[in-house]
Amino acid sequence: MELDHDTCYRALASRDARFDGRFFVAVKTTGIYCRPICPARTAKSENVLFFRTAAAAQEAGFRPCLRCRPEAAPDSGAWRGVSNTGVSHTVARALALIEMGALDDAGMDTLAGRLGVGERQLRRLFVQHVGASPVTVAQTRRVLLAKQLIHETRMPLTEIAFAAGFGSVRRFNEVFHGLYQRPPGALRRSAQPDQSAGAQGEVTLLLRYHPPYDWPAMLAFLQARAITGVETVADDSYSRCISLDGAQGTVLVRQGAGNALQVTIRFPRLASLAAIIARLRRMFDLAADPHIINSQLGEDPLMARLTAARPGLRIPGAWDGFEQAMRAVLGQQITVSGAIKLAGKLAAQHGVALAETCADRPGLSHVFPEPARVAAADLAALGMPKSRAATLSALAAALVADPHLLDSRASLAEVVQKLCELPGIGDWTAQYFALRHLREPDAFPAADVALMNALALHEGGPRPSARQLSARAEAWRPWRAYAAQHLWTSLS
Repeated sequence: MELDHDTCYRALASRDARFDGRFFVAVKTTGIYCRPICPARTAKSENVLFFRTAAAAQEAGFRPCLRCRPEAAPDSGAWRGVSNTGVSHTVARALALIEMGALDDAGMDTLAGRLGVGERQLRRLFVQHVGASPVTVAQTRRVLLAKQLIHETRMPLTEIAFAAGFGSVRRFNEVFHGLYQRPPGALRRSAQPDQSAGAQGEVTLLLRYHPPYDWPAMLAFLQARAITGVETVADDSYSRCISLDGAQGTVLVRQGAGNALQVTIRFPRLASLAAIIARLRRMFDLAADPHIINSQLGEDPLMARLTAARPGLRIPGAWDGFEQAMRAVLGQQITVSGAIKLAGKLAAQHGVALAETCADRPGLSHVFPEPARVAAADLAALGMPKSRAATLSALAAALVADPHLLDSRASLAEVVQKLCELPGIGDWTAQYFALRHLREPDAFPAADVALMNALALHEGGPRPSARQLSARAEAWRPWRAYAAQHLWTSLS
């Protein structure tokens, strides 16, 4: 999708906050790129260029503005809603993997291999659809995260370099001097940290989003599904134990100032910070753009009513693909409370206790079990049908054999087909997993009884069949996952 120069310029001239994060403006006379809400004097139309991503602006030779801070812009959800369209899906998945750090420790060949395309083709797709190469996208991600850490924390600059994904302090200094024409220390001296200092190994940041955001609905969903000992919802916040690459820690998420969630991360390995932030962005659906989603869903009379009632509704995600897959299997044909009790037993019996007790994180005691522990365990004692226990064991064993099994490397149809090849997993489980973890905006579990009940409630008549519900949902493409979330939420 090409940017219309006149439309973007009008948004820039009016400082329209709705466009923040949707595009960036570069001024040819200064060599700087900004957010459309930058308070600086608006340059003449003939002196500006518009880019859909910060990476594209940087690849074109522009440097970030120190005044409006492009790193503080909300994430763009432009690629969501088109993920079933071939090349767009490939680019969207590549962007997600890069955000998770795919190019921090590996090269382009590894990334292309995970996506099933050649390196040259991947570069061509990025230039065509993003305006920058994958390497530039990864470097921009590192720079903007480092800039945010400089502004919002009191972390030493050496720690910031590694936390943002730079391989060395020297490279960190070189990149910053090239972009900002000054060393990182000069930026720190000119900035007052936005967040107060926390405990040792603790970082507090703001993760921006496009408003509105229905935080009460998100908390209600998480509270109803909180696994005892692994996660808690209290005092208008969510906290949980996390495990990544063999290390353990905790996260605390609450509503922050402005259009942002405030996250406090306590983790011993600084190099994992970017991956933790990426997981939290996905878990809390921070890339969604309610304006785009609601305007398209609103063309349907039922969805127009539901989106008007909850305009900021998001799709709650999962911290980990394996955990979400376990939740989906445990939830087959039983109530939410029943599934969470089983998940609690699984975590208590086969999870790993936190290495250090967090006195200020009451209720958190252990992390969710890893696939290898579940694959080796006897799950019969959990009190569930043998067939379901067998499905859990088979899924865990499959993840041990192929750690990337649950990666979103293919289209939605291919992901569903691949998951359904596993014993005990049908279309409902696969679609539900794709909706919650893979962030597929058009995933839709048409066999879900609650969705059938919701449609009957709102439109009258008998409860529809899965086939009838699927046919009705055609009007909600490409945002059927959000339509499903609205229907589920309307029942509560």
